[in-house]
Amino acid sequence: MPSPGCAGEAHSGLTPMNVADLYDAAARCGLLTTVKVGAVTVQAAFRAPDDSVLDGLALSRDYQIEYPSERLTLSQGDAVEIAGQSYRVREVRQIRDGSESVATLSRL
Repeated sequence: MPSPGCAGEAHSGLTPMNVADLYDAAARCGLLTTVKVGAVTVQAAFRAPDDSVLDGLALSRDYQIEYPSERLTLSQGDAVEIAGQSYRVREVRQIRDGSESVATLSRL
């Protein structure tokens, strides 16, 4: 008998994981950086110029943060603070299925 959700599809028993849960796990392991935007504090993946990316095959050229879209809404011109340093948001775009965002930053 087909599963009630999707006729003809086998039920794998796996539940889709919320991307914010992945960020929570990474934060608990110390892999993320605290980002402050006004009174809001979130954990994000932070990249600085000359950081090694793609397993050492390239260098990052911009300051960027990657974070769950549901936890923070940024716009061009917003100010953020990372490790006591101020940055201005240059560009924001959603990635993957829209559940994550990347903001490109300028150091002030």
